[in-house]
Amino acid sequence: MAGQGAVVSGQVAWWWFGAAVGLLGLTAALGDSASTPGLGSATVLPPWDLGLHPAAWLVTAMLTAAYLCGAVWLIVGLRSLRGGGRLAPRTVVVVGLLAVIALSVVPPTGSADHLSYLAYGRIAAAGDDPYVVDPQTWHHGTDPVASGVQRPWQATPSVYGPVATAAQALAARLGGGVLRTSVGWWELICGLAFLAVGLVLDRLTRHDPAARSRAALLWTLNPLLLGQLVLGAHVDVIAAALAVAGIALVARRPLLAGALVGAAAGVKAPFALYGLAAVWGLRHLPAVRLRRVLLRGVVGALAVLVPAYWWAGPHVEAQLGKAGGRASFASPWHAPFVAVRALLGNGADHLLTPLALLLAALLGLALWRRVMALGTTLGEDGVARAVRAALLATVAWLLTAPYVLPWYDAIAWAPLVLVGASALDGWLVLRLTALSLAYLPGRVVELTPVVERVTLGVRTFAAPVVLALVVVAVVRWGRDRVEVSRVVAVEPGAVGGPGR
Repeated sequence: MAGQGAVVSGQVAWWWFGAAVGLLGLTAALGDSASTPGLGSATVLPPWDLGLHPAAWLVTAMLTAAYLCGAVWLIVGLRSLRGGGRLAPRTVVVVGLLAVIALSVVPPTGSADHLSYLAYGRIAAAGDDPYVVDPQTWHHGTDPVASGVQRPWQATPSVYGPVATAAQALAARLGGGVLRTSVGWWELICGLAFLAVGLVLDRLTRHDPAARSRAALLWTLNPLLLGQLVLGAHVDVIAAALAVAGIALVARRPLLAGALVGAAAGVKAPFALYGLAAVWGLRHLPAVRLRRVLLRGVVGALAVLVPAYWWAGPHVEAQLGKAGGRASFASPWHAPFVAVRALLGNGADHLLTPLALLLAALLGLALWRRVMALGTTLGEDGVARAVRAALLATVAWLLTAPYVLPWYDAIAWAPLVLVGASALDGWLVLRLTALSLAYLPGRVVELTPVVERVTLGVRTFAAPVVLALVVVAVVRWGRDRVEVSRVVAVEPGAVGGPGR
């Protein structure tokens, strides 16, 4: 970042970015560890690793340092932007592309979810039903791809939407039955989806250098998201790409927008919130035109979802319904849920999701005026209204959802990028940092007693406290006096950057 009064801090900040991405990539490149599931024998095609089998304490320390450096980069970057600093678009393209490539040619790190994705894709590509057959049972556990699924998911059929399963089947088919090659194709899909989001955000903000720099910092050059979505290779990034593209087209191409948002919901159901946001964004249209636009959007969504669910088979709805009714360790709602379950037994499971939806609605009402007052560089058309509504809905859902994992936060970051700077930036950075640290090293294998004690302590005690504080802070922010925030536009000639 560069700009009058921000040159020195901006140049220092790039060291934080380099350290964050470098440590993330190096951790994965070291090979099979408590953070990186092994992928078998090396192949000519990526992902590549050194096969060094680093100790659990080492990879935990490296990833901790990486995410802390990433958080510092974001904080310093946001301060620099507020002070007039700017990121040169050419630098963003080069650095962002290199970062995605670097994190896509090493094994996925931070969880073993990608192995489950490819097992479900392998089963679907063979014509069997991944919503009924689990990876452990399929082909008696001898398939070279499906047998790679890690505990405790070997006996769990798919809980992902049919569009996600289609993408997983594509990667599995391209992998040709080789686990490492299949993972490489999946990483390519996730990396392209991440870049696609960055491209859409850049196109939406291209007429405003300040907003364009903000989009680059908070998405394309965000080490926290790069670590969770690109290096982690999580399916959420595909849903984010489809949903953001749909929102961008909501005012001009409602049929296509509906298809894209429908596809996003077909990856993961919470992304249907973007559909509600799109409807809100269009509410100002004359009644006749509104009905016509909404009809096109619904037709577009059904054109994707109906064949997708038909292809997935009759068991998909029942299996997806089993995904709820749980609270993760890092959630601030975990302890209350355990207490209620002790009183009500398993009946508490059925209350959890409705209660979370009620809390999300109440939080949305509490944040309504403040979020709707946030400025955007998109003017006041349907896209701008839809973006604000998407931010409101996704933040309210994230802060009240009982089951939280760091990559789930992707749903709110794209709309956050497109609104003006506010205290919400810092609180969501803190939340994502806390969640990223809470789920290190990524797998509960080969942990020494000290590493297990420390990581479990962060996950079950520190993270829930931080996330609860974020909820309180965001509610207080929503109740404060409304001040309209606008992204400050700068003349094109003022655009600078570290590559200038």
